[in-house]
Amino acid sequence: MTRKILSTSLLIGLMVFGGILLTACSSGSQAPAASELATQSSPAPSPKVGFEADLDYVRKGQYTYVWIFSRKDAKSIDKDDAAYLRKNAPQVVDWVTSDAGKKVIAGTNFDLAQGNLELLRERFIAEDYSNK
Repeated sequence: MTRKILSTSLLIGLMVFGGILLTACSSGSQAPAASELATQSSPAPSPKVGFEADLDYVRKGQYTYVWIFSRKDAKSIDKDDAAYLRKNAPQVVDWVTSDAGKKVIAGTNFDLAQGNLELLRERFIAEDYSNK
């Protein structure tokens, strides 16, 4: 009788162990994880270049205000223009020249409307990109 219980216990133990092994080794038949599906199905975004890359650079500075300045005659910003911008908007932290020198992107945490924005608009086209 003891022998029969022992062999039954051994048989049950082997079945449980075999079931565990089969479950652990069957990972090849499982569906791919959601992160694998997302990686496979979405194409890689194309790298930003030119104005978009420069704008993204300034935005990564997490400034409250982002402004784009360009000349009203659509010519490139020269050194006198750059000096004028720096002099009349000293609160700007980042100045990035873009679009073949025709635009300047400004990043700041100061509201230029509280400063010399109207003076700057007399000479430049000023576009607010803060929440775009």
